[in-house]
Amino acid sequence: MGNGWHEWPLVLFTVLGQCVAGGLIVTGFVWMNAKDDNIGQMRIVRSQFLLWVLMGIGFIASMMHLGSPLRAFNSLNRIGASSLSNEIAAGSLFFAVGGFWWLLAWLGKLPAALGRTWLIVSMVLGVLFVWAMTRVYQIDTVPTWHNGYTTAAFFLTMLTGGPLLAALLLRLAGMRFPASRFATISVAALITSVAVVMLQSMQLGETHSSVQQAIALVPDYGLLQVVRLLLVVLGLGCWICPLVMRRQPKASSLLAGVVLVVAGEIIGRGLFYGLHMTVGVAVAG
Repeated sequence: MGNGWHEWPLVLFTVLGQCVAGGLIVTGFVWMNAKDDNIGQMRIVRSQFLLWVLMGIGFIASMMHLGSPLRAFNSLNRIGASSLSNEIAAGSLFFAVGGFWWLLAWLGKLPAALGRTWLIVSMVLGVLFVWAMTRVYQIDTVPTWHNGYTTAAFFLTMLTGGPLLAALLLRLAGMRFPASRFATISVAALITSVAVVMLQSMQLGETHSSVQQAIALVPDYGLLQVVRLLLVVLGLGCWICPLVMRRQPKASSLLAGVVLVVAGEIIGRGLFYGLHMTVGVAVAG
């Protein structure tokens, strides 16, 4: 039994990947709306460097899960037939297309006619990447994963952490944007996450194998979920409280918020992996 931290490479890969996808979408919208402000667009592009650093960290972590990193490319051998291969392919495509757009924009070599379309394609690939992640865990022999809660949790991480991460990058870039609208998305995602946790907790109490109940896989499941949600609330509070007081959040406050939210989502993802159970036999870390 455990909290799933034995799968820390996948925890980091999924959480960081989902936050980066959400961050690119929000900063991408602001970049497109600043079409008449070339200097502002360049500041946004420079701040997006952090997105690709985090994405790189996520991919490096995922390679640690493959046993032999030198054989990482073997994971692409069954594209179309394997959900794992599809996930790696979708992530690599998102990283390559989005990263190349960012590099050309940074160098000032981005064709004006293609820049907006290229960015939109990158944003769509980010969503497809998160969707591909969810498909990896839709395994009919793992009842604790094979449900809509898995899909919801992955996308809710993107909607909770992505806008906050984008807010930090835009603050560093000195860009104004409709922060309240994007903060509303994160708050709605948090409220939905609470509902998902409550509903899934009830389902876990009814899910069992011939060996044990699912909820017994992580004895501190309830407590850890409370800690997770509390961290997310505090993290979003670092962003929302200044907005409520009609003040511009400081970069330090937003950074603290990102750290708290990511920490909370890491705990939640660890619980997810800790709930691995196969039909007939329970498997714990």
